[in-house]
Amino acid sequence: MIDYIMNEIMKSIYARKSMRAFEEKEVPENIKEELINAALQAPTAGNQVLYSILEISDEGLKEKLAVTCDNQPFIAKAPLVLVFLADCRRWLDTYRFANIKAREPLAGDMLLAIEDAMIAAQNTVVAAESFGLGSCYIGDILENYEQHVELLNLDKYTIPISMVLYGYPTKVQKDRQKPTRVDKKYVVFKNQYRRLSGGEHRDMIEGAHPSIDFDSFVKAFCERKYMSGFSKEMSRSAEMYIKNFMGL
Repeated sequence: MIDYIMNEIMKSIYARKSMRAFEEKEVPENIKEELINAALQAPTAGNQVLYSILEISDEGLKEKLAVTCDNQPFIAKAPLVLVFLADCRRWLDTYRFANIKAREPLAGDMLLAIEDAMIAAQNTVVAAESFGLGSCYIGDILENYEQHVELLNLDKYTIPISMVLYGYPTKVQKDRQKPTRVDKKYVVFKNQYRRLSGGEHRDMIEGAHPSIDFDSFVKAFCERKYMSGFSKEMSRSAEMYIKNFMGL
């Protein structure tokens, strides 16, 4: 029997789940400020802070993003909306303002910037939970490349990696059971990666989703997520961001 060490931070991490309905209550400015401060305390490659954060405060823009991000009306109702950009433009400009003939950003720079942006985003999510705020990641911000470039005035070296919603969750949301996570034995390996066997895949899914039929569940999930129109659109747009970034 594992003896879980449940300090306050670990309790918060275990309790956190995605919230998609919020009370009509603003996030106080001082708490909003602390969420941003939490982001800025995140580790970042070489202390470069290869990300930018957009606070979406314009209600009209929130309404548009609710449509372009896979038609999810709850986005427009979120009290606080932040978009995290992987940003390789800032340092490129810094080099040039210092009269340095620096190369254009490359694939490695892009991946480091994506890491920085997501680590910063997760810091805000953990901080939000500590303040009694709910949060929800919206990966659909990667969809609809052309519209989001225009709506957010994106530079070729900035990529909207994630959008996060924050607010005080409704009672229904708070009482909703958190989805069961898969057992770590299917995720954590020693030293080298290995593929799971067919039996392990079945045990992994059935362990996290008791009382389901494995074949039916996986088929439905594949059709709803992996093979869906929004998934294909996300891949199309992601390819556009990469091509534009790399000058392909």
